[in-house]
Amino acid sequence: MKSRIVQIVLLLCGVVAFSQNEPIGFSLLRQNDTVDTLKLIAPKNTYRKLKYIPLSENSSLSFGGSWRFQYESFVNEQFQNTEDQDNLWFLNRVLLHAHLKIKNRFEVFAELNTSLTGDKNNLSPVDKDGLAFNQLFVKYYILPNWNIGLGRENLKLGSGRLVDVREGPNVRRSFDLVQINYHSNRFLAKAFFAVPVRPKPGTFDNNYLNFDDTFTALYTTTYFNKANNLDVYAFYQKDDNVTYNNGFGNEGRVSLGLRYFGNHKTLTYNNELVYQFGNFDNQNIQAWTVSFQLENKIKIHNRYFNTGIKAEVISGDKNANDNTLNTFDALYPRGAYFGRVARFGPSNLIDVHPYINTKFKKLSFEVDYDAFWRYSVNDGVYNAALLLEYPDTNNHRFIAHQIGTILGYEVNGYINIELESNIIFPGVFLKESDQGDTLYHFVLTTEIKI
Repeated sequence: MKSRIVQIVLLLCGVVAFSQNEPIGFSLLRQNDTVDTLKLIAPKNTYRKLKYIPLSENSSLSFGGSWRFQYESFVNEQFQNTEDQDNLWFLNRVLLHAHLKIKNRFEVFAELNTSLTGDKNNLSPVDKDGLAFNQLFVKYYILPNWNIGLGRENLKLGSGRLVDVREGPNVRRSFDLVQINYHSNRFLAKAFFAVPVRPKPGTFDNNYLNFDDTFTALYTTTYFNKANNLDVYAFYQKDDNVTYNNGFGNEGRVSLGLRYFGNHKTLTYNNELVYQFGNFDNQNIQAWTVSFQLENKIKIHNRYFNTGIKAEVISGDKNANDNTLNTFDALYPRGAYFGRVARFGPSNLIDVHPYINTKFKKLSFEVDYDAFWRYSVNDGVYNAALLLEYPDTNNHRFIAHQIGTILGYEVNGYINIELESNIIFPGVFLKESDQGDTLYHFVLTTEIKI
């Protein structure tokens, strides 16, 4: 443990020493980093020379990476005050990448991942991946506005409600896909056929092209003006061996969605509607969700606060004995859908989620409250992986209250420290299911990007 702490301190000092004030825009998906700005800066220090290497006019090679270290703790993890419900573990993830661009026509992006854990007894597939390619793809620009791509890639579509990189857990979500993309000033379109990667804990042992689960999509974004934007999309997911509250079988599901987002003066909004249909085993699928988010910037005693509210209604199955499945499937959402605690997933749910946040120079703070109900009392409650976690055992609707806080400190543009805590007070549904103890969750995160 002491040697690990020494290594962390040395790494922090090194980053602070050689990377201050670099004008780089780091993105969640590192292939979108704005490293091209470095070619305009002279003289170049050692960091700049290693970060961005011009090869010729409009050709370059760049490198980068990130290191994220987390301590995470649960008390009464499954709402039960038993010995195996309390735990403390650490999660360690390193991502290293290289990005080659040639003549604005061809690019190759490769990103290695190692995600390790310590002191955690029950590992999930998103906890550990010894060594793997998180991303490895090529893109070719047929025309300035058109490109085609092939390979393994992280995806985030829209606000990530249905397709997200899954940044919260230790292992990100990747897809093996073939795609075609179009972009102009006012319109974007992406079409692809993809196979989700199922991570394994070893070295270069992840599955690829496992066609038990496939995903086909068309996603478009129209920018009407600076304040009003619209996403329109259609997804088709084929997934074998799926379990819901009312059965087990193979599924083919179509999702049609609209997302309207933008801002008006100090108000921002992000609203989404999705309808799903298809077949599950011998049942028809009819499911839907409506999501709203409004946020307003207000000034109190010379300080700005963002106050907002999120609300979602997500359908659940009405009758386990009919031939229609009404349980909504959020497909590939972010793992921490309702906070890093991630006890409840976006199926058969109603939630109301007010929050407030602000920033004090380098320090940021947020506090939020979330209340959860079952949409249908004839369906169970699902976890963040969309697996049935709490079966339908009673007729009560209210699930829980959740209170969360996030305290963040930005050391510089490269180093961030964050402490998140959540407390969940079980409602009558959980209490009547013999899960009535208060859950406590804490996670301390340090992340460095270079």
